[in-house]
Amino acid sequence: MAGKFVFTFGPWNIHEGSDPFGPDVRESLAFDTKLAMYKKLGYDGVQLHDDDAVPNLNDMTAAEIEAAAKALKAKLDSHGLFAEFVAPRLWFDPRTIDGGFTNNCPKCRAFAMERFKKTVDIAQALGTNLVVLWLAREGTYIREAKDSAVAVERIAAAIDEILQYCPNIKIAIEPKPNEPMDHAYIPTTGHAIALGMLTSDPSRVGVNIESAHAILANLDPSDEMGYALAHKKLFSVHLNDQNGLKFDQDKSFGAVDLRRAFNQVRILDKHGYGNKGEAVGLDVKVMRTQKLEKNTRHLSNSREIFLDLLAVSRSLDDKVIDGFIAERDYEGLERLIIRSLMGK
Repeated sequence: MAGKFVFTFGPWNIHEGSDPFGPDVRESLAFDTKLAMYKKLGYDGVQLHDDDAVPNLNDMTAAEIEAAAKALKAKLDSHGLFAEFVAPRLWFDPRTIDGGFTNNCPKCRAFAMERFKKTVDIAQALGTNLVVLWLAREGTYIREAKDSAVAVERIAAAIDEILQYCPNIKIAIEPKPNEPMDHAYIPTTGHAIALGMLTSDPSRVGVNIESAHAILANLDPSDEMGYALAHKKLFSVHLNDQNGLKFDQDKSFGAVDLRRAFNQVRILDKHGYGNKGEAVGLDVKVMRTQKLEKNTRHLSNSREIFLDLLAVSRSLDDKVIDGFIAERDYEGLERLIIRSLMGK
């Protein structure tokens, strides 16, 4: 069954060119300016953090949060856009410096839980039932600081509380092996899916697989996607690319390893990804050297590369591939794939 693909990205993917080693190199663009760019770039949906959708939500009442989210929903509608998901930005508050749900401080854990519930409320107001949960600081800098068994139990309990808080919500855990914490408790797709089994409704707990995060775990992104697809747990993807086991680079999709990107596109298409409303999310950062007037090329490039690779994959003759497989002629199969990627 062929996939059905609509594309999304988050407003943070158009940014000021900052990094830990230097100042911003481009002017900041207003959120509304970014929204007006989506359709021109071929994108239909918006990924959102809770405070992208509702800035300063910690200082607002529930009614004020709902009103702000509904105002954003109207704005998205006016641009012909939909909200793919909302994600709690739990790693960006002083109270979560040592984690949210796994924090050693009960008051900090309570803050994280309350913020998570506000995220769900925002998602509902925006018309999406998907929350992406990046467990950014749910880990340790030194292992002796936390009990890993207790930590996993606390994360599962937090997710379970949200499942009971809102019967419509689905949670896509976004695993990452490191950064910002040295030791992450839920580092891979397998960990995330297993974590969902500790909750009262595993059917509503899945994954958002980011290409770079899989590569940082020294795993192949397409294999991680296949694993999640086999479990019916691939709720979303964040496609990008990565130069080896370095920091999280969020390079344009296919820019480093075209064959690796090809296999991600192929596994999604072969297993009908998108036919149940899933979106192809891009999480790519513009190069620091790029000038302001061309600071969206990484987004248009990534989408175009995906579609180009999709065309290559769909052009392959399945009977020829099956023949190579039947004869166990993997050298022949490999040459076929390489030639196809080279346009021959």
